[in-house]
Amino acid sequence: MNQNDDGRRAELAANLVQVRERIARACTAAGREPGEVTLTAVTKTYPASDVVLLAGLGVTDVGENKDQEAGAKADVVSAAGATGLRWHFVGQLQRNKARSVARYADVIESVDSVRLITALDRASAERTVPLEVLIQVSIDGDPDRGGVIENDLWGVSEAAASSPGLRLGGLMAVAPRGWEPDRAFEKLAVLSGRLAARYPAATTVSAGMSGDLEAAIRHGATHVRIGTSLLGMRNSLR
Repeated sequence: MNQNDDGRRAELAANLVQVRERIARACTAAGREPGEVTLTAVTKTYPASDVVLLAGLGVTDVGENKDQEAGAKADVVSAAGATGLRWHFVGQLQRNKARSVARYADVIESVDSVRLITALDRASAERTVPLEVLIQVSIDGDPDRGGVIENDLWGVSEAAASSPGLRLGGLMAVAPRGWEPDRAFEKLAVLSGRLAARYPAATTVSAGMSGDLEAAIRHGATHVRIGTSLLGMRNSLR
């Protein structure tokens, strides 16, 4: 490890401590245990070397949003000897990318249609374990923002639950612009409760980012997706 790597590792380690402290404080305030919330490091636009460093610091889950970048990065990280990571695909996914993403991803957090579920189920035929999927919910009902509207959630979730190559894990959402995070995540919590009543194993709630993780945890998030607060504002892939 060279001097630059040492400096970056120290920077990431300090940021990781701060983020974990925020998660712990939010959990305490919500009457929850910190171990109930998984930190997903959103490493999009950051180099594979950062993922390797984060793995060495104990981070187990990483998120990416573009297939071409994510696939290449997963290969580099694996070749570097960083094992045991769970790769989350968190960006909008086209059906023609399903087979490529299913090769390296452990979780697809942005499932938003029955047609995508069909493509992912077909793409998972060569996997040894089912591909976990989260249904992305459009909190404000605007399908242009990504995610399914509430009325369509139940048909999409049933398709996922009945696909042999997939495992329905739960829900994902982003607080819409202009909404107070508490309002958004309270609505997500209601939908998550209804989903879990139908599918008891579908208890994952991926919600909350650098600016609103406290509100997400307050309303039951099991995973928070953290980029800027952990990795900073740098853009090393450009």
